[in-house]
Amino acid sequence: MQFPIAYDKKKVIQGLRYHFITRPEIKVLIILVNVFAIVAGILFYMKKIRPEPFLLGSVLWLIIMIAFWYLLPWLIYRRSETFRDKFIISFQDKYVGLENERGAMSWKWETFSSFFESPNFFHLYFNTRSFFIVPKENMTEDMRHELRGILNQKIGKK
Repeated sequence: MQFPIAYDKKKVIQGLRYHFITRPEIKVLIILVNVFAIVAGILFYMKKIRPEPFLLGSVLWLIIMIAFWYLLPWLIYRRSETFRDKFIISFQDKYVGLENERGAMSWKWETFSSFFESPNFFHLYFNTRSFFIVPKENMTEDMRHELRGILNQKIGKK
């Protein structure tokens, strides 16, 4: 299977948001901050604490959301030239290939540790911090279904 890929800025930023929100450490952090804010809100309502802990929980929640929803995806998009290039990607029996006018690269299937699917992308992970996103934009529904089968067979879900 082979097809051209290009990245749309808004969709890439949304895909990067999915990446951050699915990280287990970020999920735990969000849950802890939410629990802290809820407990602080209840204790403040019962007049057991002053308003500062409740405000601290709210400010922490806002900082986390701004960082993971806006700041980090935007910074990663801005630093990476990959998202401004156009490629031809091919999924072969032994490897995944990527090429453009500047060169070509291929990875054996064993290089990938996991994958998951978001609304606009297939996220292929090399490890917990390094990944590659494949846009669904130029794929038909049959191609998406076929690619899901290949990815499940060769990599396995996260």
